[in-house]
Amino acid sequence: MKKLVSLIMIVVVLGVFAPAALALPSADAGQEYTVLAGDWLSKIADKYLGNPYSWPAIMAATNSKYLTDSSFAKIINADLIEPGWKVWVPSAADAEAFLATYDKSKPEMLYAVGAKGQLVVGSWWTAGGEAEGLNGMFKIYKEKYPDVEIVNATVAGGAGTNFKAVLATRLIGGDPPDTFQLHAGLEVETYSPEEYLAPLDDVYASEGLEDVFPADLLTLLKYKDHYWGVPVNIHRSNVLWYDKGVFEKYGLTAPTTFDEFFAVCDKLKAEGIAPYVMGTKDGWEAAHVFEDVLAGSVGAEIYNGLWTGETPWTDPAVTQALENFKRMIGYLNADHPALTWDGAGEYLIGGKGGMMIMGDWTNGWFQSKGYTEYGWAPSPGATGIFVALSDTFAIPAGSPNAENAMNWAKVCGSLAGQEAFNPQKGSICARTDCNPALFNEYLQSAAVDWGKDAIVASVVHGAAAVESWVTDYKDIITLFVASGDVAGTQAALQQACVDAGICK
Repeated sequence: MKKLVSLIMIVVVLGVFAPAALALPSADAGQEYTVLAGDWLSKIADKYLGNPYSWPAIMAATNSKYLTDSSFAKIINADLIEPGWKVWVPSAADAEAFLATYDKSKPEMLYAVGAKGQLVVGSWWTAGGEAEGLNGMFKIYKEKYPDVEIVNATVAGGAGTNFKAVLATRLIGGDPPDTFQLHAGLEVETYSPEEYLAPLDDVYASEGLEDVFPADLLTLLKYKDHYWGVPVNIHRSNVLWYDKGVFEKYGLTAPTTFDEFFAVCDKLKAEGIAPYVMGTKDGWEAAHVFEDVLAGSVGAEIYNGLWTGETPWTDPAVTQALENFKRMIGYLNADHPALTWDGAGEYLIGGKGGMMIMGDWTNGWFQSKGYTEYGWAPSPGATGIFVALSDTFAIPAGSPNAENAMNWAKVCGSLAGQEAFNPQKGSICARTDCNPALFNEYLQSAAVDWGKDAIVASVVHGAAAVESWVTDYKDIITLFVASGDVAGTQAALQQACVDAGICK
């Protein structure tokens, strides 16, 4: 509860408040309008309603009309309307009545209600492959449940930070979306699940999900003896990316141990190539890399124990991990504080850098840049270890359309749903039975590893630790990049674990 209260304070600052009851513009007043070239909704609202900020009333009225008359447009994005579309402009009085209750944190107010209600899906997937993948699952859901109106309630920005703030307000106010995106792992604790979420054990049982998800993932997903989310994908944190052209030129192979990694670094440095590149501008990248160095240095069992309190951060294996990372930093590009992770990736694209460690979204980014000369391997020392992060969908205890939400959870866990989502998203299925032919070469290799490796949880991406612990961990590792103080950093990590209530 305290965690949710802290989140809601963010929203209060943003001025997002719970709305009054829903009020749609009347269907028996107003006028039709055909969109012209150069039109946008606020322009139409200004012309016919005298207020450009009345556009939500036009969008809601038009979508309500569409439900019974397909000659009207269905407006998904208020910024994207096309010439020739037919929209409905409500009367000024109806528009005013709607706007009096409209809350921008509730996009479902802009949509009609189907014969069997709505499905309001909250996430921070707003663009690119992630949005395309989500639309793929929407298509499957719509085929199964055509009388349900799907509302894509995305909130852009901040890798989910803005969305989580809005969600906290809605949960506490008893006015939640029907389902929402949640990282697998201990992020669920932030939402006081026993009070605010619906357990999904029945979905796992009815859909046979325990038979198609790896045992380590099931352990990650279970919190206080219940499943609170159904995973739709898996990303891998611990990937070493390298430039094949550079490696071939100098007769190098992908390193599998730290000794091999440092030998490659020495060779590349002697040839005037940046051996190992990283960007640290956004404050999470170094912590991301260190979780991979940590897994490769201490092994899966000790790594897992660090986040549960079973292994103290004073363990000598952690000392070795910090020493390994400190040595890596010695080869680092000098401009790393000015670069994001993808900015560092430009070194490889330009043939000026040899290696980088980053999650497997890098594969999709390389492809989008037209760069094909890249190879991959597990990060040093981590062969046989898969540092995982996963997106799931949870269902609030007060879901307004609970049956629709439970059916959504079933689609999320289904073979068809995961095969529709992941090739677009650039991730692999959480299930182990997806068709490999649907995925590119890297993702096929990741799927093989996912099925056989030891799975450990990413801390930076919400899986391994509670939110306050993650924040402290990121800050400590960011400072370590500048200081190189192994003993001080190890002591700080232990203290942060104690402060989080994990370590004694």
